[in-house]
Amino acid sequence: MARKVILGFGLSLDGYIARPDGTMDFLTIDAEGEALMAEFFAGIDTTIMGRKTAAATAAMRKSGEIPEMPGMSTYVFSKRWKPGKRDGLEVVGGSLTEFVRKLKRRKGKNIYLGGGGELCRSFLREDLVDEVFIGVEPVLLGDGIPGFPGTFPQRNFRLIECKSYANGSVGLRYERIRAKA
Repeated sequence: MARKVILGFGLSLDGYIARPDGTMDFLTIDAEGEALMAEFFAGIDTTIMGRKTAAATAAMRKSGEIPEMPGMSTYVFSKRWKPGKRDGLEVVGGSLTEFVRKLKRRKGKNIYLGGGGELCRSFLREDLVDEVFIGVEPVLLGDGIPGFPGTFPQRNFRLIECKSYANGSVGLRYERIRAKA
């Protein structure tokens, strides 16, 4: 089975992945959510994220909000950070498309694209997303960092899973529809 790039994040009803200051305290993390995330990450062995998501993730790991993930290769695309390995991750640059093609040729599990913002937009622009997995939280923030920043071409997806949870959140999973060559 070919490796897939899966874009995933939690989202408010009004489409935000974080508050304007970057905090994500509205995301519900309960036993049901932890089990879902454990199941999801069992099929992942590589994570790609941007600089801001990497910084937020590091802070959440340090505080114990999210666990360490041994055996996970973590890459950070950044124009500001110097390329190289540090703190359990590898900062990379260059062509996003070529990097993802190389990763997909390697044997392994799926590739998780974490966070939103600029990197998400770049992946969508380059048509590198194979699946989208969104947890919709039952809250309206009114303002914040959008999950899908604009300026990328239309991409069509097909719903492959929809689950509701006891806390009122909904998990949606979509796969990319591509024209047959």
